[in-house]
Amino acid sequence: MSTTQPTAATPSTAIAIRTCAVILEGRQICLIHRQRPDGDQYSLPGGLVHADEEVPAALARELKEELDLDLSALPGRPELRWVQDQITTRPGSDAPFRRLHLIHVLHVPPHARHTMAATEQDAEDHARIVWTDLDQAARLHLYPAAAEALSALATQASPVLLPPITDRTYSWR
Repeated sequence: MSTTQPTAATPSTAIAIRTCAVILEGRQICLIHRQRPDGDQYSLPGGLVHADEEVPAALARELKEELDLDLSALPGRPELRWVQDQITTRPGSDAPFRRLHLIHVLHVPPHARHTMAATEQDAEDHARIVWTDLDQAARLHLYPAAAEALSALATQASPVLLPPITDRTYSWR
């Protein structure tokens, strides 16, 4: 038995978890569009899960904050579809950037789509909310990098674990 006490806290190895949603109304998908110096970037709505939050509550909070979408008012619930690991280097940093993306699919009725915000409500840049055809979205620079899974969404079941996002497979914009 050791009587030695640790002198410093052990560094946390926790991975940040980002929950997001492929929001569909028919074959149209909701995306957040940002114009960046290196080109357009499209993101699935969502955000980080707080330490004291369960994933479904975090997704509901993020969609309410960003899109003013109230999940409790919808007939269907988001379904976890994919998980994607991310280890990349962000511009201006040499440290690895690590996240685990939990990607849900949510079908909304037309009336819900028309009540959603036209700009991202909780971001200073008020990025535009756009709806685009699912096939077109699969060809966009998408974050997280789930474009290939989107292209197979309507035709076949894709694997739950998507290929990781790395510096070789994704470039920040």
